[in-house]
Amino acid sequence: MIYLDHNATTPLHPRVLEAMLPYLRERWGNPSSPHRVGHQARTAVEHARGRIAEHLACAPAELVFCASGTEADNLALRGVAHALRARGDHIVTSAIEHHAVLHTCRALEAGGLRVTYLPVSPAGLVEPRALEASLDAGTTLVSVMHANNETGVLQPLEEIAAITRRRGVVLHTDAVQTAGKLPLRLAELGADLVTLSAHKLYGPKGAAALYVREGTPLSPVTTGGAQERGLRAGTEDVAAIVGFAEAVALACEDLAHEGARLRALRDRLERELVAAVPGTRIHGALAPRVPNTASLGFPGVDGESVVLGLDLQGICASTGSACSTGEPEPSHVLRAMGCSPREAQGAVRLSLGRETREEDVAAVVRALADTVERLRRISSA
Repeated sequence: MIYLDHNATTPLHPRVLEAMLPYLRERWGNPSSPHRVGHQARTAVEHARGRIAEHLACAPAELVFCASGTEADNLALRGVAHALRARGDHIVTSAIEHHAVLHTCRALEAGGLRVTYLPVSPAGLVEPRALEASLDAGTTLVSVMHANNETGVLQPLEEIAAITRRRGVVLHTDAVQTAGKLPLRLAELGADLVTLSAHKLYGPKGAAALYVREGTPLSPVTTGGAQERGLRAGTEDVAAIVGFAEAVALACEDLAHEGARLRALRDRLERELVAAVPGTRIHGALAPRVPNTASLGFPGVDGESVVLGLDLQGICASTGSACSTGEPEPSHVLRAMGCSPREAQGAVRLSLGRETREEDVAAVVRALADTVERLRRISSA
């Protein structure tokens, strides 16, 4: 099997599993319990929090553990909207956000808030000047993702952060696709709230975090116990959090080398596909991107059919966001970038990872060329 869907999820690294096992076997206590077994679990959670904070350059107290990136996005958006409701009723986001953000914004709209959905350029970029022009006296929050999960395009977050800081607006960014792929120093990123997820960087599913810059107004979304400083009630998943910390440490160990390796493989893959498959289009190629992601268009074929054809040959790919699987509509990201419905329906995303090798690239190019040629023959028959 050749796995090229790392933006959807990554395999659990053996070192991560090894770190987790004691907390699934012997050290299974509730970290809120007052006895020694509970204290053991609490120590593990706080040690993990400290490790992640050290690697990502923030204070441990600024990390709130959640169960998923979607939950962290909800806490950011709903939490700020509620905390600052008396000050304003306006949120600004982009048309290419993950559905965890877009669907939450639509739910907030239904509750009476105003939401502006910014367009993007054909390269997939938010225009900072357009963002600033969209702000008004009632704007409390801007949410713009760091890197897009479908195209890998990186947004001009520093410019956006300078605008929101100057205007006194809270900035949230979903960084689940950049953590582990690019150097990430949270205190210097410029955002007040940053979403992270363990399973995107060879950690376990069920662990995520929301970075909350000190002083950022935020109300809890999940109420109950006093866990996570009262911002996220519910018993922490100790083993998953320990694994999250180990995954972050692993990612930071060889970040520069692995990033350069993946970029070289991705560029070779795109270059050879353009030569082998007539009409191949690379979405977002003119913008800065994370090093592992290629969003490809093959005119005349359906992306879902291409993915199924690759799967029959032992190659795992996707048409876009894993959270959109089963939706009949073409990619909202590519539509926002100016693609026609037919073009967007024909997209295939290849996202490389630690296991990807040179020989995999050659095999995928051959398989894609054969699959697209066969599908084009069928469609023209």
